[in-house]
Amino acid sequence: MTERFARLRPLLGAAVLLGVGSTAALALDPTPKWCEGVKIAAFPGGPQGGVFANNVYNGFRQAELDLGPTVTYYFSDWDPNKMLTQIQQAVATAVDGIATYGFAGEAATGPVVQQAFDQGIIFTTLNTALPDSEKKFAPKGFGFVGAPNYDAGFALATEAANRAGLKSGDKVFVWGLKGQGGDRGQRTVGVIDAFEKVGANVLYQEIDQATNADPNAGTATFVGLMGANPDVKIVVTDHGGLTSNVGVYAQAAGLKPDQVFFAGFDMSPNTAQAIEQGFQSLVIDQQPYLQGYLSLLNICLTKKYGFSGLNINTAGAFVDKTNVGAVAPLAAVEIR
Repeated sequence: MTERFARLRPLLGAAVLLGVGSTAALALDPTPKWCEGVKIAAFPGGPQGGVFANNVYNGFRQAELDLGPTVTYYFSDWDPNKMLTQIQQAVATAVDGIATYGFAGEAATGPVVQQAFDQGIIFTTLNTALPDSEKKFAPKGFGFVGAPNYDAGFALATEAANRAGLKSGDKVFVWGLKGQGGDRGQRTVGVIDAFEKVGANVLYQEIDQATNADPNAGTATFVGLMGANPDVKIVVTDHGGLTSNVGVYAQAAGLKPDQVFFAGFDMSPNTAQAIEQGFQSLVIDQQPYLQGYLSLLNICLTKKYGFSGLNINTAGAFVDKTNVGAVAPLAAVEIR
């Protein structure tokens, strides 16, 4: 086991307790790798080694090491259409379970979910929910590990508005994925709704696919918008990769630390550094590592012991200068 994963044992103890049923499962079968023989298709989401996706992957890998399933990984570059095609490919391989995101939405993914359960494949989601499918198939193991996206977006923007002293008519820049639709798009909608509630002037920019896959591709977009709107008071990046790149964006636009209030989602080594330097003001941490670990645990519990789907909220914690010191060591090894 690598040093990175060896350092996770204390955290994994807590993660297993969050899974509730796992302790019972281990009591039924004292074999450490009690999920051996179970084949799972796991989707970290983004490009291999990318921000956020790598945290999810590390959670998957730790669950694979601890529990013993055979896991095949699909990297989707944050492209919903590519992910849906890969999900269909995974169903065709007759795996025992699939842990993925609901990016493509219910209309596109629902028939594939139905096909999976018809074939005896356990389907579960992380990060982005498929609530209709979960309601239908929860007794058969469909669960969700992540954050209620609309609530998370609304909470982040509300907190940012309060801390920045936002007033009616002030400009805010929201860089998000509203156009993606489904549950994922609802996080951006939550952000916008919270700002509009206080009467802010919301400037919205949809994240294009090039920037979605590589945040550096968005630098010119950010510089151009800020150059045309130097009075923007708050910037929200509704994307873990873009949040990790805030320091790059701010310096490219000639901004000084604490000049603009930046709020975003998800921790990374770069995000922790940006908080310490004063470029990033506020982050919601939704625990992508646990999203990966617990979604595999969900499949193992259902396959081996007949558990219904777990529904676990991993989000809600704000990270800023006051507490980043406690979070940074975990972010540095991409487990938070």
